[in-house]
Order: sequence, then C-alpha cells, then structure tokens
Amino acid sequence: MEILVFGDSLTYGAWDKEGGWVARLRRFIDEKYPEQHFVYNLGVPGDTSKHLIERFEPEAKIRIFDKDPMVIFQVGANDSAILSSKRNAEWISPKDFERNIRRLIFEARKITNKIFFVGHVFVDEKKTRPVSWDKDVSYTNENIKKYGDITKEICSKENISFIDIFPDFKKQDFGHLLQDGVHPTSAGHEAIFRTVRDFLVKNKVI
Repeated sequence: MEILVFGDSLTYGAWDKEGGWVARLRRFIDEKYPEQHFVYNLGVPGDTSKHLIERFEPEAKIRIFDKDPMVIFQVGANDSAILSSKRNAEWISPKDFERNIRRLIFEARKITNKIFFVGHVFVDEKKTRPVSWDKDVSYTNENIKKYGDITKEICSKENISFIDIFPDFKKQDFGHLLQDGVHPTSAGHEAIFRTVRDFLVKNKVI
C-alpha cells in the first residue's frame, strides 16, 4: 500500500513535534499491517492548489510502485487567505480554486481511483486578522468554509470522498487545539488523525 498525502503546513505538521496527523496515520498503518507500506507526507507550508498542480505529477511519479496507490489532498486554506496587497482579495480566487481542484482530480485519476480530500480546521480570528508572521495575510472562517464547500461540492459530483474536519473543530472549545490561531497543536493533530483514521477504517479503505 502506498499513500501519498499532498497539502500545506497543516499536512506537513507544523508546530507538532510528533509530525502532525499524517505521521500519526503512518504509525497506525505500520502497527496494523505486518507487511511493508509507505505513507508519504508531501505537505509543503504555504502551498496553494496552484502549487500542488505544479508538483503533483513529478512528486507522485517517483514514489509509485503499486498499480493503485491512495492519494489524499488537503488544500484550500492558503487559497482562501485574504491579502491586503491584493485589495483584500483571496490569494487564489474561488473560480480559479474550483478549476485547480478539478485539475488535481484529473491528474490524480491518471494513477489511481483511490482519491480523498481532507478539509481544513476552524481558525481563531482574533489571531488571524492578520496573522502574526505576515501582516498582509488574514484567514477567516467564512472563507475557509467557502473554499471547503467548493471542494466538497466537486467531490460529490466526482464521486470522491471528502473528509470534513471543520465541523468537529467548530463545535469544540477549539482554542486549545490551535497553536497560533491557524496551525493545530499536538492535540489538534491527534483530533484530525482520529477523524481521518475512523473514516478510512469505517469505509474499509485501510
């Protein structure tokens, strides 16, 4: 089994000494299966859907040995970011984001039918308008949800599973699950991992 997880800093596991939710998924699979499996964390902090399109084919190609690997995408939060330098427009417009998600699905289907999308987390807007590390960038829950809904709708039409983690964060006292208002703490990554794991196990994917 090969699992390729493409995404941004949330996928990468920023701020988590245990490597984020993808590292937890790898450990779970390593413990569950005695035979060798590969889980690749291909998260790059700052990436948008445009970046994923640019690097998907070459990065997937050199890692594929099985005929039908699994590909997981987690993208959208950076696309939804509001930039003051663009007159408060999104980094990637909703129209371009929709086009990019469809392109990612098209490219992924060249190598597999096992394609999944994982949503993004609820943010603490008191710390994200703007974020502390870049005064040009702001994240809002309204925009993150909007881009998540775009992805969810496309997945529904394309018969692809969308694992939505946004509602779980929203209904909790999520403050302790966020390190800097955007990136999850270890507890936040554990929550994401459990949601993803439970979905994949329930649907007999792993």
